[in-house]
Amino acid sequence: MNKEAEEEEAIDVAECSSCDDFTEHRILRRVNKGEGEDLLVQCVSCNEVQTLHLRPSKAIKINAILSDGPESMTCKIDSDDDEEIYLEDVFEHEDILYRVTRIDDSETRPKRSMLASEILTLWAVRCDKCILRLTMTDGEESKSETIECAPDDVFICGSIMEIDGSRWRIRALHTGKGRTLRGKRSAIDIRRVYLHPANSRREDRGDYRR
Repeated sequence: MNKEAEEEEAIDVAECSSCDDFTEHRILRRVNKGEGEDLLVQCVSCNEVQTLHLRPSKAIKINAILSDGPESMTCKIDSDDDEEIYLEDVFEHEDILYRVTRIDDSETRPKRSMLASEILTLWAVRCDKCILRLTMTDGEESKSETIECAPDDVFICGSIMEIDGSRWRIRALHTGKGRTLRGKRSAIDIRRVYLHPANSRREDRGDYRR
């Protein structure tokens, strides 16, 4: 392959300002710039010419608060400085999967997405399993327990749970938006389950998960 053919090789895609979309481009010229390079490219759809400045990413660490059920820890997670991070993104840290629930900028304002290099703090919750907190109330006495379950297990208000051989009815579910006495929620969205003793009526024997 001659030099001219090499310079006209096509790259996968680049964003074209004229097409307002990602399109295939031909490389017209390469210029090395330190550890990266500048590419003069031409859109194969509209022939628009532009220069792409390609530079290697830099490894950085993001301040993060990771929650695993009732427990939270502050740590640093690895990322590239130019990586775009979105709410609901899932990442792995020390062999555990977490889901991003909040991203704050330098003024502690929450954003839906940000470049890793601009994030002040990131919040995430474990999403490969859940430690669910329970409050069990019998008359004037209350006690707390925890159970382990899958993130997509569904808990239904009014249904029955069996805990240590005793039957309990789900009275309410607490999410980040408050308590609800009706409906159902996935474990990953629940902060606490409130239970009262169940009676022995046959119709009360429905499972808490579906």
